[in-house]
Amino acid sequence: MIIRIEPDSDIPIYQQLTNQIIEGIARGSIQPGDSLPSVRAFAADLGVNMHTVNKSYHQLEKKGIIRIAPKSGAQISSPQNFSASSSDKLKEAFKPLIAESLVVGMSHAQIQELVTSIIEDLRNSNKNLI
Repeated sequence: MIIRIEPDSDIPIYQQLTNQIIEGIARGSIQPGDSLPSVRAFAADLGVNMHTVNKSYHQLEKKGIIRIAPKSGAQISSPQNFSASSSDKLKEAFKPLIAESLVVGMSHAQIQELVTSIIEDLRNSNKNLI
């Protein structure tokens, strides 16, 4: 998986890293059980501060996406059963984006089409790598 950090982005670097790891899992380029690089090695490879990578890893751990074991490192967790609390968290994350979409004039159908195209892109991008 290739991580691209955009230092001039409005999105903090730790969030860019978190988002790209999640997308890599969604695309299937990172599988449950796979290990992530050590914080020190990943920071060196990306040319970022170790605390940035550490913050990303802890954010992923809090979401249940990775497990961090002392001396073993970070591993991608197996998919969990989707719970009501997960649904509530995602609903709160989606709400501002959907509200913004409505404010800029998108219709219900256009928003659904956009979400569907994003899902298709994520699912098909790994097929293109083979």
